[in-house]
Amino acid sequence: DVLVVGAGPAGLSAAIWLARYMHKVDVAKEAALKENLNALRVALDQYNGDKGTYPEKLTDLVGQRYLRALPLDPVTERRDSWIVSIREEEGGKKVVHDVRSGAVGNGIDGTPFKSW
Repeated sequence: DVLVVGAGPAGLSAAIWLARYMHKVDVAKEAALKENLNALRVALDQYNGDKGTYPEKLTDLVGQRYLRALPLDPVTERRDSWIVSIREEEGGKKVVHDVRSGAVGNGIDGTPFKSW
């Protein structure tokens, strides 16, 4: 037999509360990730609409004032973990045309963060 310390009613309540709290934290992080990805994609499209091309680097969105700062990926808790999709335009110029999360693992719905 295994003795579990704190496994009485108070310990069980604490475990249930902690599980619910962690789920709510995950839901909030995923919502923030979706919002930040949307903001990056809107900025990429605005840049392209204004300049007729996408930026060469994601940081160009900040340098050209399309964003005040690169948003945080709330899952990785970093601003430099974004995965950029590069495409080559006419003349060989490589540009950023999309962005995805660099987070490892899957969201609550089971889809990989990197596919968002």
